[in-house]
Amino acid sequence: MAKASTRTDRPAKKARTEVKAAKPRARFSEPEPTKEKPPKKSVEREVKEVASTPKNKGKAKEINPPEAKTSEEELPTTFKVVAGSYEKLLYGAEGKTTYSDDDKLQFHLKAIFAFPAHVSCIKAVAASPQGGKWLATGSADEIIKVWDLRRRKEIGGLMHHEGSVTHLIFPSRSHLLSASEDGTLCLFRARDWAVLRALKGHKGRVNSMAVHPSGKVALSVGKDKALRMWDLMRGKGVASTKLGKEGEIVRWSVDGKYFVVQSGSTIDLYNTDMTLLHTIQHPSRLHDVKFCQRVSGEGEVLLVGAEDKKLSIYDISEDSSHPPTIIAQMVGHGNRVKAVQTLRIALPPASGRTSTTIVTTVSSDGKIRVYDMYSIPAAFEKVTEIEPVAEYDTNGTRLTCVTVADGDIASSEPTNGKRKHDKEGTDEEDVNGDDDFDGIGSSDEDDEMEDEEEEEEEEGEEE
Repeated sequence: MAKASTRTDRPAKKARTEVKAAKPRARFSEPEPTKEKPPKKSVEREVKEVASTPKNKGKAKEINPPEAKTSEEELPTTFKVVAGSYEKLLYGAEGKTTYSDDDKLQFHLKAIFAFPAHVSCIKAVAASPQGGKWLATGSADEIIKVWDLRRRKEIGGLMHHEGSVTHLIFPSRSHLLSASEDGTLCLFRARDWAVLRALKGHKGRVNSMAVHPSGKVALSVGKDKALRMWDLMRGKGVASTKLGKEGEIVRWSVDGKYFVVQSGSTIDLYNTDMTLLHTIQHPSRLHDVKFCQRVSGEGEVLLVGAEDKKLSIYDISEDSSHPPTIIAQMVGHGNRVKAVQTLRIALPPASGRTSTTIVTTVSSDGKIRVYDMYSIPAAFEKVTEIEPVAEYDTNGTRLTCVTVADGDIASSEPTNGKRKHDKEGTDEEDVNGDDDFDGIGSSDEDDEMEDEEEEEEEEGEEE
């Protein structure tokens, strides 16, 4: 990534973020490990309780996930794909769509960077939603690197974990959640990259975590064969249950009504009452799963990447008595599909479609591939094979993880090159009255001010 130029005719600005030694303040007492027992509460009940706590000395603001965007003008017209690898390299590509004179919608991927980002293999990448400003990368070197994706600049390293970083999520544009082999989850505040909470409870490696669409509750699975529930508004564990096997991946459905736990070649589908609805036995070893809303038709599908070199699409019926079935397969990779991510984007008006959802996969074959969710049939007749619409070849690099970030935002209103931000509901205090811990529903106002200052600084450097 390009280094920011230094001006000698003016004093250097002090960095706004200090990320290399951020630790919880001494006044914080870390929650005691959750005892092994079946959860007394369902996820649905816990979310409702958090939201209905009397006044909470503040507002229990919900964090809208990227999928919750409804206005076509808020959707990005371009996107950025970032992938990590065993070879410690980080790859970035910019994607866009065009509509040609021969009435054909085309997708394009152009490489924008490739460089060694860590001293060990990269295991996790995540981009912040609602603008795609921040990029976080986690590695076996136990460090989380933070990057300003818009300016392609490294901000610093978060060195709180004492084990390999296994998973990263931005529950909101102003908070980062991490998981590690040291058995903990950490919640960071993007404003200053301070650690708000270190969530302890797992005995051994945490493999995966998932934040409920409301932003209030998270689930995690690990080597201890436990499924744990965390209250992100209060920053503590609230329940746990034994799965009887090691969960490798946990994921929420887009509407928050279901979640899945993957182990080996098996996927267990649960509802929010922790009732096991179905068990999917996939033909080969699984590496990643993700729920996604349909573009054609109603409902959701489950995207499953596996050793069989395909991304299989399972139909999730709204009738919970109907088992999930494969309706399509995204093909083209020459090796195992390691990771999958999705993003809804705006399309050129001339195409006749206002938007679509892209599916991005990475594989051990070194290829980054993009698919169009519009190709998934609305009604099942036979298993459809779907070819990629764009591709980026890293020349044999063994890719491990991928994230997709917003690019330019479609807008009919002039913004002078600056992003529009939602100013509503920005006041938030801790539900326990602790001014230092404000949960993940905290204010984005400081982040917006920082955005504007950085844009002014960039304009000054260009002049």
